[in-house]
Amino acid sequence: MSQVIVFGSLHYDIMVYGPGRPRKGETVTGERWLPKCGGKGGNQAIAAAKTGVTTAMIGAVADDDFGHVLVANLAKGHVDHRFVRRVQGIRTGMSVAIFDAEGDYGAVIVSGSNLELGQVDVDAAEELLARGGVLVLQNEVPDAANVAAAQATRLAGGRIVLNAAPARELSTELTGLVDVIVVNQIEAEQLTQGPVVDTLDGALDAARRLAQVYPIAVVTAGGEGVACATCEGLELAVPALKVELVSTHGAGDEFTGVLAAELAKGNKIADAINAANRAAAVLVSAQQAD
Repeated sequence: MSQVIVFGSLHYDIMVYGPGRPRKGETVTGERWLPKCGGKGGNQAIAAAKTGVTTAMIGAVADDDFGHVLVANLAKGHVDHRFVRRVQGIRTGMSVAIFDAEGDYGAVIVSGSNLELGQVDVDAAEELLARGGVLVLQNEVPDAANVAAAQATRLAGGRIVLNAAPARELSTELTGLVDVIVVNQIEAEQLTQGPVVDTLDGALDAARRLAQVYPIAVVTAGGEGVACATCEGLELAVPALKVELVSTHGAGDEFTGVLAAELAKGNKIADAINAANRAAAVLVSAQQAD
């Protein structure tokens, strides 16, 4: 079925812009700040829905202002949010991202309500998951929760895309359920324990290593491009499109969401990667709205 289900994180982001990121003990004078609806899961759901594919979000927020804004943003983005649970006694997940003059950033995430996601949410969305399609996971929720969602999708004949970010040790259960793994340069280095990934050739080498474990491995390499390798021997290296960089924030999520949507449409992995690469290029060259 042509649908994308995103199971994962919702964060309310505070984005701070300055000349550089502070070192330990340093105070830097910023230029501006703005709020943004985020979380890798929320971003990926919005990105998938923009392609026209039916998209649903399974997540958890608190009954607070941040949670209300995040759910409203999903509705605005035409994402089915019926399965975003309101939890009690904990705050909605949030993050603070600090950008430098070149548009790169570092962030601190407070997971909050996202850590409450689990089997109860999979059970509540049983009818939705039974329809199959493409399930998108990230590492901003508990591993056991991802396993439960992936198992339900596999039973329905669906495909599982894991954006293994941030990088962490994955359970054997989850690893065996993933059809497509998507990582950036840093995550590829950490998962493969291989050399530094700072070129497109390096990204392809990392993808080859990951394809020894996962059927399809995709490694994004920022301004260098994106590489892919499969267990069947397919290899692909796509240079980044040349655009004027404004901000890299959310680029990986845009890529993953569009990739999943293209796969849900039945497109081959090479075509899906090219479409996702174009979408990410558009995003990084766009000014973030206040």
